Amino acid sequence: MFRLALTPPHPCDYLPGRHSRSLVVAIHPQNLSPGTYEFFLDKGFRRSGSHVYRPLCDHCRQCVAVRIPVADFQPSRGLKRVLRRNADLTARWIGGKRLSDEQWLLYHAYLQARHGEGGMARASRAASDDFLFAPWSDVRLLELRKAGELVAVAVTDRQPRSLSALYTFFHPGMARRSLGTLAILHQVEKARREGLRYLYLGYWIPQCRKMSYKSRFLPLEARFPENHIRDEQWRLLETPEETRQMAQAVTAPFQRT
Repeated sequence: MFRLALTPPHPCDYLPGRHSRSLVVAIHPQNLSPGTYEFFLDKGFRRSGSHVYRPLCDHCRQCVAVRIPVADFQPSRGLKRVLRRNADLTARWIGGKRLSDEQWLLYHAYLQARHGEGGMARASRAASDDFLFAPWSDVRLLELRKAGELVAVAVTDRQPRSLSALYTFFHPGMARRSLGTLAILHQVEKARREGLRYLYLGYWIPQCRKMSYKSRFLPLEARFPENHIRDEQWRLLETPEETRQMAQAVTAPFQRT
């Protein structure tokens, strides 16, 4: 059994000048498992460390849960260019319960470059492991290397019928390679090879540049955030026009009742 709790309003991490609230699953960690987490993923939740949550804001519904139906996905010309640009990299999947020394150094360098003014950049190694891993989750790590040097890591949760992309970090000097996009393409391929149905990408936020790129992966299923969670359904987006229409819908004025 579990309960849901709503947090007080707090400054939004993605849209400046706004406040957000989260619906948090109140459940003992021993009752969570990859299968249980997959149930919550299907309802628009995701995890931060061991905590499972979803945004539920009073005046905004821009955080749209999205997932790729991997059997139907075909990379666009732009995504194929990313693959060609990184043909010199090697990929390896490994398990893990914490970051290795090599992975931690890359993660720390990434945070200093991307979030130097924020609290994440000051997080300890233990706090970082607590954010990236969960004792009940089957975490897989995708390592990307160039001539043996570690240049990117994608932290990925494995469920019975899906993968979930949790967090990707990469060498700060290689931003032009689109390594985050490359990691998603590798995650899609792994899910397809293992006969899984979906790759969950977390939240697509149309007006946040760091989170808007997810609409490039078509076809994409999006869980349109209705006023009441019980009314929500996954909608298939197959064209850029359909993503633009949904972006317009979720950025329109909204009041939760």
